[in-house]
Amino acid sequence: MMLGLFAIFLGASGAAKRVVHLIPSAIKAGVIMGAGLAAISVVFQAGGRFETYPFTITIAVGIAFYLIFSQHFAKLRKYHWSFRFIGNLGVFPIIVLAIILAPMFSEAPWPDIQWGITKPDFVTMFTEYTVFGVGLPPMTMYLTAIPTVLAAYIVLFGDVLQSKSILEEADEVRQDEKIDYDPNRAHLIFGARNLGMSIMGPDVAMCGPLWAAMHVVIVERYKQGRQAMDSIFGGAGSFRWGTNTGLLLLPVVSLVQPILGIALALTLLIQGYVSVRIGIQEARCDSDLGIAGVIAGILVIKGATWAFAAGVLLCFLIYGWRLREKIKE
Repeated sequence: MMLGLFAIFLGASGAAKRVVHLIPSAIKAGVIMGAGLAAISVVFQAGGRFETYPFTITIAVGIAFYLIFSQHFAKLRKYHWSFRFIGNLGVFPIIVLAIILAPMFSEAPWPDIQWGITKPDFVTMFTEYTVFGVGLPPMTMYLTAIPTVLAAYIVLFGDVLQSKSILEEADEVRQDEKIDYDPNRAHLIFGARNLGMSIMGPDVAMCGPLWAAMHVVIVERYKQGRQAMDSIFGGAGSFRWGTNTGLLLLPVVSLVQPILGIALALTLLIQGYVSVRIGIQEARCDSDLGIAGVIAGILVIKGATWAFAAGVLLCFLIYGWRLREKIKE
């Protein structure tokens, strides 16, 4: 709730756009790179998903990277409709492949297909999970949550930068549609989502501005031209309608349930790849890149708050009075 109110305040006051502009490029690069490296480390750390699904993740993620990012496959798409069809399906072929590979390598059971419609228990959620059933916490909890809100916003801020950079990259390729990404508007949207969810359906995971892997899949297809995706808004909208519909269909849910860990690993690795690439592009000089590397490393080990503080200190130590000039660049 507090994160939502904070984001709405920044968006409504216009401060969000100014904050994005005032942050030095070295810190922007470091936060984005750090988010990518953190996503990768979650998959490969001790006890991570790679240790549970080593063969399936290796094969499925390798093919996913080939289909999404390979220049060779991009050329094949131009020559035959079958390659275009596979490419247009996004990560769906990879999910189907994982459903088959995981049981073959004894890393997950075969899916137990069930039929019907899923039945979310809204009554229990309303009476035992929301503020309408359990009430509001004491004011002291809101006060003690302030440091957590600020730490969460630093991570969220990295997603804002990444989303903005990816869309600007797509905007350069597709001159037929103007993509107007406004950080103030974005803050209002995900601020309202967090505030609404805190009342109607609180969840451990907060509502950020970006689902990085799916955002990349949509944008990569969008960059292939109007014949592949007419509009970025239609692409994102159809994806969300498709996934939300799938959540209501019990055959779809039961089919993918055994390989959810693999699907999440795929999401994290795509996010890591794109975040590191975008983060490096944010750097404007060698010094920026060095500072960004330190920030990224600290973010993975110590968290976003320490990383941001270290970035500010390094910028002042290295650039000194020239920091204002670096911000204006």
